[in-house]
Amino acid sequence: MINNLAGSVFSISNEKEFGETALEIFRLQAESNPVYREYISHLGTSAGSVSSVKQIPYLPVELFKSHKVITGNTGVQKVFESSGTTGIDTSRHHVTDLAVYEESFIRCFRYFFGNPEEYFFAGLLPSYLERENSSLVYMVNKLISISADKRSSFFIDNSRLLPDLLPEVRSSGRKAMLIGVTFALLDMAEKYAPDLSGTAVVETGGMKGRRKEMTRGELHAILRERFNVDRVCSEYGMTELLSQAWSKGEGIFHCPPWMKIRLREINDPLSVFDDQGVAGGINIIDLANFNSCSFIATGDLGKLSPGGGFEVLGRFGNSDLRGCNLLVP
Repeated sequence: MINNLAGSVFSISNEKEFGETALEIFRLQAESNPVYREYISHLGTSAGSVSSVKQIPYLPVELFKSHKVITGNTGVQKVFESSGTTGIDTSRHHVTDLAVYEESFIRCFRYFFGNPEEYFFAGLLPSYLERENSSLVYMVNKLISISADKRSSFFIDNSRLLPDLLPEVRSSGRKAMLIGVTFALLDMAEKYAPDLSGTAVVETGGMKGRRKEMTRGELHAILRERFNVDRVCSEYGMTELLSQAWSKGEGIFHCPPWMKIRLREINDPLSVFDDQGVAGGINIIDLANFNSCSFIATGDLGKLSPGGGFEVLGRFGNSDLRGCNLLVP
C-alpha cells in the first residue's frame, strides 16, 4: 500500500482527492505507525471514528526528538536532523525513501518557480553546511546538480564572488536564484550591497545566534534596499517535513497541492479552525510524509491569509527556538 501512495499524493489536483488521500494515509498511519497509533490512542481516537480531514489528530512535532517516527517496517535510508542551540535535543526525521523527498521538493519548486534546469543556483548556507544531515542542504544540493548552469554552487569562503557573478548570470539571460540563511544574506547585503535586480532572493530564516532577531518585514525591507530587488522570497520547511511552502514576496506562503496548513487554538491545542486573520498554532498536513507522519502540530504561530496563503508570526514561548540564541521562558 505504501509503495502506491506516491502516485496518489503527487497527482492530487482538487480538494476531493486531497481529502480521500489524507484519510487513506491517516488510516495507514493510525495502524502502522507505532508512535502515532499510541498518541491518538491516548486522545481516545480510533481510525474508525475519523471520517473527515477535520477530525484527524496532529502529532506534536516535539516527538520527533524522542521517538523514531516511522510508518511500516521499511529500512531507513537517511536521518535528517534539525539545527539546535547547544543543549537542546534535535529533531530526527528517519526517511525511508529519499526518492519521495526528491520528488516532493522538485515538484514543489516546479509548482512555484518553474524548471530548475533553467536556473543558476547560489547556496549561501554556511551554518547548515557545517551539519552532515541537513534536509535543506540536501535539497539545495540537488537543485544545484539539476541546474544546467555549471557555475551553480554553494558559496561560503568564496561568497565575495557573488556580487559580480549574479549580475553576470542575469545579463546572460539565465534565471538566477540566491538561497540563503538570514544572517548570511544580511552579511552579504551589508558588506557588498550588490545590485541583484532580476535575481530571485530566497531567505530560509534563521539568525543561528549570529545576529539580533528581527521581524520578516524588517528583514525583507533591508534586503530589498541593499540588493535592489522589488521582493524577497521565502521558504518554509522543516526537518520533519518532506514538502515546503514557498513565498514569492510579502511573507505570504502557499503550499503545493499535497500540503495544507490548518490552525489550532492557542489555549486549546485540539481545537482546529480555518478563520482568516486570527493567530493560532500551525498544524501541517504533508501527504508526502506517508512513510513517517503526515499530520504534525508545529511550534510555530501563524495566521491564514486571503487567497489560501498563510503567514508565519513566530514561535510559541515554550517551544525551542531552533538555531536561535535565546529561549523564551
